[in-house]
Amino acid sequence: MKRLSAEEFRQAEKTPLIIVLDNVRSMYNVGSILRTADGFRIERVCLCGITGTPPHQEIHKTALGAEDSVEWTYYKNTLDCINDLRNNGFIIVALEQVEESQNMMTWQDSRPMAIIVGNEVKGVSQDVVDVADYCLEIPQIGCKHSFNVACAAAMVMWQYYKNFSVHNSVNN
Repeated sequence: MKRLSAEEFRQAEKTPLIIVLDNVRSMYNVGSILRTADGFRIERVCLCGITGTPPHQEIHKTALGAEDSVEWTYYKNTLDCINDLRNNGFIIVALEQVEESQNMMTWQDSRPMAIIVGNEVKGVSQDVVDVADYCLEIPQIGCKHSFNVACAAAMVMWQYYKNFSVHNSVNN
């Protein structure tokens, strides 16, 4: 099972995707997102606002060491993070249910991008949604109106990775 060491991971070609956590409260969700980011060799995770940062026991419990392999940065303000990412050529996408959101099932954008996931209760902040290039929505057919943020982030990372790997060779 061709597993990379943390050092090999840091040196390896990455999937050109950045996951931005906008005020995610649960350290377990942060750890889970880092672990999934490791699995898809995501470029970086940005932790913003009240989102906790490593080292932290609860993050480590779900990240299982991915906090040491995946590059992460902290921003006090999500909008500052977005400005930096946009200035570096990333498309900004909010994972949020809004009137004009795109359905993730038909989404095929494989440009370098940053996808923003939001707070467990409030979702992506409105000021962040307002500056996104577009919004993406995961279709749902049950009673609930949202997925757990770590699960939603995992779904969108998989969909982007699938779209990206069709056109590129990061998947080997």
